[in-house]
Amino acid sequence: MRLLIQRIYSKEAMPGLRILVDRLWPRGISKEKANLYAWFREVAPSDELRREFSHIAEKFGTFRERYREELRNNPEFHRLLEICRANDVVLLYSASDTEHNNAVVLKEALETGLDPDA
Repeated sequence: MRLLIQRIYSKEAMPGLRILVDRLWPRGISKEKANLYAWFREVAPSDELRREFSHIAEKFGTFRERYREELRNNPEFHRLLEICRANDVVLLYSASDTEHNNAVVLKEALETGLDPDA
């Protein structure tokens, strides 16, 4: 398994199954241009958590904890985990902040299987 994250607006194509992990479709990207294997909309943070975080870097620690908690009970997370165990996957996101976004947390969670000590 190789797990990467990439901004969907990137010109460079990374190898692997391209999976969009945002709740909202990215502006200015057509379905054809996205060239997705799947869109895992339900694995993204809840609307409430997304709005509360608002991509403010200072809130990232709290966001990370709450998002990981949401993922624990999310059947789509467990489905995505199985796909990642069997394939090379590129998690795609649209946020402009490459360090403080849901894909960063999701990648960590997938790599650790949500192990609380990892």
